[in-house]
This record gives sequence, structure tokens and C-alpha cells, in this order.
Amino acid sequence: MANTNFTGPVISTNGFIGAVTGNTTGNVTGGIDARTGYVILYSTTAAAIADITDAVNTSDKEVGTIVFDTTNSKLKIATGDAAADTWVDADGTNAVTPS
Repeated sequence: MANTNFTGPVISTNGFIGAVTGNTTGNVTGGIDARTGYVILYSTTAAAIADITDAVNTSDKEVGTIVFDTTNSKLKIATGDAAADTWVDADGTNAVTPS
């Protein structure tokens, strides 16, 4: 196995071993080990989740996006990437359709 430092984008068809640090863009797939860190979720209010013009619905929303609803203390999951696509509770109930 070789070790090399890179300064630009790197593409691997065989994956990476070791720590991946710095800003990561694109899709991260495979086994992700978060034991040494923590996950930060985007938090917002129920009113923002229901507002079709709010950034939570218009910026980087994808199927499976998770936000923490601070009004109801629940995780909400996006069912689609369009601003009008619903958010459901983590158990699949209580759909909210932005309007």
C-alpha cells in the first residue's frame, strides 16, 4: 500500500484507508465510523420546516436529509429534494408538506 499527499481532488475506485480530514464535498458512502467524533444535525423550527421559501426547503434538500425540529423535539426526514416535498418524523409518521 502506498501513502501519498495530494493537493487537489482525489478519486479512488478502491476506497481509502485512514483518516479523511478537512472539508469533504460530494457523496460519502460506505462504512462511516463516528466513534471519535460526533454528528451535528441542522436544527430549525416547525414553522421553518413548513415554509416552502425557507432555506431548509430550498438549499441542499435531498431525499433522506435529516433536520431536528426544535419546536417538537423530533427528527424530520425529507421524502424528496423539491421544496414542496414532505418531511416526516423519523418513524415515518406526521408528514409536513411545505407551502
